[in-house]
Amino acid sequence: MKKELDRFEKMLMDSFHVAIDAADPHKVVAPHVPYGFEGRVIVVGAGKATASMAAAVEEAWPEKELEGVVITRYGYGEKTNKIKVLEASHPIPDQSNLEATEAMMKEVDKLREGDLLLALISGGGSSLLSMPVDGVSMEDVRQVTEDLLKSGTSIDHINAVRKHVSKVKGGQLALMARAKGADVLALIISDTVGDNPSDIASGPCAEDFSTYADALWYLSQAQVQAPESIIEHLRNGARGLIGETPKIGDVRMRGVKNKIVANSFKGLQAAAAYFKEQGLRPVIIGDDIVGEARAVALQVSRKIRLELSKPRRKPVVLLSGGECTVTLTGRQIGKGGPCSEFLLALADELQGEKIYALAADTDGVDGNGESAGAILRPDTMERAYKANLDPKLFLKEHNAHEFFSRLDDLFDTGPTRTNINDYRAILIP
Repeated sequence: MKKELDRFEKMLMDSFHVAIDAADPHKVVAPHVPYGFEGRVIVVGAGKATASMAAAVEEAWPEKELEGVVITRYGYGEKTNKIKVLEASHPIPDQSNLEATEAMMKEVDKLREGDLLLALISGGGSSLLSMPVDGVSMEDVRQVTEDLLKSGTSIDHINAVRKHVSKVKGGQLALMARAKGADVLALIISDTVGDNPSDIASGPCAEDFSTYADALWYLSQAQVQAPESIIEHLRNGARGLIGETPKIGDVRMRGVKNKIVANSFKGLQAAAAYFKEQGLRPVIIGDDIVGEARAVALQVSRKIRLELSKPRRKPVVLLSGGECTVTLTGRQIGKGGPCSEFLLALADELQGEKIYALAADTDGVDGNGESAGAILRPDTMERAYKANLDPKLFLKEHNAHEFFSRLDDLFDTGPTRTNINDYRAILIP
């Protein structure tokens, strides 16, 4: 039986929904639709928010003859009338991703001089948009993606590899449209620190800052043994035998625009305004917090202790966003992701400090768990020890999802159909 929420718990949960509401495609896409464009428009895209973005374009531009294909994660689809929505695997791509991308590229092939390619891009698009270069199989891409994710390497390093074994990532989708004489407008919901279009969904319509040599170096640093087909392709690229992805100043990218329509900071601002209305003092400590989940928990715990040491006239809420990682180690790999692992590490570090906290992925799924994240209550550790749950053991096994599940402290949202990165709120009464 679900426990009754107290006032602060409810505020934390409500604040999450306020934050993602600030990135609701049905609200943020319409102001950026190119209403003045009179020619033919083909819509493509990939990401966890892309189906909702496509529906939003149709709602905002009902008189326009639209066509195209967008790709989203299984379970994240939305009803559309003109733009076809295909669902595929995430985060590990498979044959469904290739087939969906091929269907999308058939729409791109229809472009002619004077047309517009309207690309709808959001987080998750890098896995969903999968069309390997010749000589590299989908199984090769699947393997290297899975190994890189397990290694805990940063998402920009993972994407550098994926861009250089893909026909569509790293600006190459835009190049195909420009080669046919079409202009390109990419509307983007950002899930990355810095909001660089090149980083979001591996930047299919943006200039690429990474190189073949970078991709080889990142694989080496992550200690990932990639399939030989991928290594050979990257080495040929590094030797100059294969053309690079487009870089800043590439004349072929003229006529391409990328617009960020929602991001993590806007979500944090909305949550801060909500807490202020409730009589609390919100403090945004950053939307760019990255690193190993446990290390980030240690850093944040210091800020919490500092706030605890100060006199307070009203409760304080520390808000942050960004993207934590988890390096999978050991033989026993449990369920969870960066958000729940951050929260468990924070609880273990603070050991009994009476705070409330919520950490959740704004797309509704934390890592390989089944929830968006979890919530920490003032009595969480007390209840854990009474139930013989050792937080250090669960951390060792990367099993934070199971820890919070046994305490009935998981935070379930279902698919949010948007994605602006991790959301963390720590409430100090």
